[in-house]
Amino acid sequence: MHVIFVEPRFPVNQRRFVEALKHAGAAVSAVGESPAAALDAELRGWLACYEQVTSVCHEPSLLAAVRSIQTKGWVDRLEATVEAHILPVAKVREACGIPGTTVRTAFLCRDKPAMKDALRAAGVPTAHSIGSGDPGEIRAFAEQEGFPLIIKPRGAAGAAGTYRVDDLAEMLRVLDECGVGKGADVAVEEFVEGHEGFYDTLCVDGRVVHEFIAHYYPNVLHAMRNRWISPQIVITNRIDAPGYDEVKELGVKVIETLGIGTSATHMEWFYGPKGLKFSEIGCRPPGVSVWDLYSAANDCDVYLEWANAIVHGEPRQERSLRFSTGMINLRPDRDGRITHYDGADEIERRFGTWIIDKHLPPPGSPTAPIDGGYKVNAWLRLRHPDYDRLREMMTAIGETLRVRAQ
Repeated sequence: MHVIFVEPRFPVNQRRFVEALKHAGAAVSAVGESPAAALDAELRGWLACYEQVTSVCHEPSLLAAVRSIQTKGWVDRLEATVEAHILPVAKVREACGIPGTTVRTAFLCRDKPAMKDALRAAGVPTAHSIGSGDPGEIRAFAEQEGFPLIIKPRGAAGAAGTYRVDDLAEMLRVLDECGVGKGADVAVEEFVEGHEGFYDTLCVDGRVVHEFIAHYYPNVLHAMRNRWISPQIVITNRIDAPGYDEVKELGVKVIETLGIGTSATHMEWFYGPKGLKFSEIGCRPPGVSVWDLYSAANDCDVYLEWANAIVHGEPRQERSLRFSTGMINLRPDRDGRITHYDGADEIERRFGTWIIDKHLPPPGSPTAPIDGGYKVNAWLRLRHPDYDRLREMMTAIGETLRVRAQ
């Protein structure tokens, strides 16, 4: 099998997908934005062919690069794993006659209002929403639904560019900041109260062959707006407990409705006073290298399982469910440069056995804005056989390990 992979160099874990495809037995070519000389020797060694483009999101350039590779031999798959790449790659895939995620599916997984319209029509419980660039239409939606509301870009990933607005004045200010009325469209949604988590899968021809469930503590939007919080992502090894059946059933229904075939998926959900509600889905892996946590939890290589799904059409490893795993993000007490850490030695002494890896930038390193996500500034990743004990350990780390800056 010959697979073209889009953007093999950045983010850094992109090389893991190329390596996995190679180990699964595929011939791998790639299209990326870096010059070939910028690829390290190991990465170049995995590739049969490499084409550089100015932007992998520029469809004409990507199309020309893929067609150039096709002149050298048959191409079986064209794969992308970054949210912003999914739709342009689908359009090029269709233009080149390469099997894989369709333009319809990619569009529905990218455009939040269209996604939710399709899922509501199929009976999937989700927030009321509208996609619009008309301030008057959005105001009418707000009058009908009431506040609070969520405003985000139509193609947002995670909490990027997402706002909660609690009254009309705040909504009008945010709409103006987003360029609504000046040519920009946004998604506006009913605010759904409840606990937030995600359901991730690997699918083959629409059939779930691996599944994982994780929890956010606290919810993402709250975590990304408050510096004092040390937010956590925690993967459960209790996924086969009856309490998760409804989440799994919801995920399977969404995958079927949107026509997702052989692909990774990342689906976010809420559970609260109104029951279980779908939030959004991407036909791609989760961000911040969450697959590393899935692999550490289950004694298997999830990247290789993704490659096995593409190359062989089947999984070839069993998940062990031996551990729960988690990541905790540690924020500096202010913007500036990191000066030192309080409590690092104590955390290593108490929990070192269970720490998978960590990133503590050295003193003098510049801080990053806290809304940059779960892997900016400092972080630790851990695993433990007991989910509750893991949560206790991560909470203790958040209360003890402090990042000081000036």
